[in-house]
Amino acid sequence: MASNPTPDPKVLSESAWQSYRAAEYAAAAQTFDQAAAAYAAQGDALTAAEMKNNQSVALLRGKQPAAAFEAARGTETLFAGAGDPRRQGMALANQASALEALHKFNDAIDAYTRAGEALKQAGDDELRLQVMQLLAALYLRRFKLIDAVIALQSGMAGIKNPTPRQRFMKKILFIRL
Repeated sequence: MASNPTPDPKVLSESAWQSYRAAEYAAAAQTFDQAAAAYAAQGDALTAAEMKNNQSVALLRGKQPAAAFEAARGTETLFAGAGDPRRQGMALANQASALEALHKFNDAIDAYTRAGEALKQAGDDELRLQVMQLLAALYLRRFKLIDAVIALQSGMAGIKNPTPRQRFMKKILFIRL
């Protein structure tokens, strides 16, 4: 009687990405979950957490925000404990997107803010700008214009080599009134 070998998590991850690229989000989410379990079985908790975040993105794209939040919940703590603020920020941003889709706007604002702080610590200015733009858009939908401008200013302030569009945005955002 032969035992089932543990599936190769790298093969599972690649299969999940293929499903994701084909817009087969349910299959991608399921396979990312299997990859997370396989990495965890090998003792690689950080890569398992990364797979859970990938699963979260696939679930969100598949219009399952509650499941997306649950998939990513707690992963930011693992990344913070490992001294990885970039992946911590990405995990928080994934959670924020799911919370926003669930209409839990105050929780989403908090998660986006924390994601921005982690990405600032990581020195990832481009990804931080994207998160701050999402935060600003959420503030705008909540009719909080000043908060939206502050979030955009904060995101733009870290950009060292702005594109022409970003330079234009900086000029508009940093006008003294």
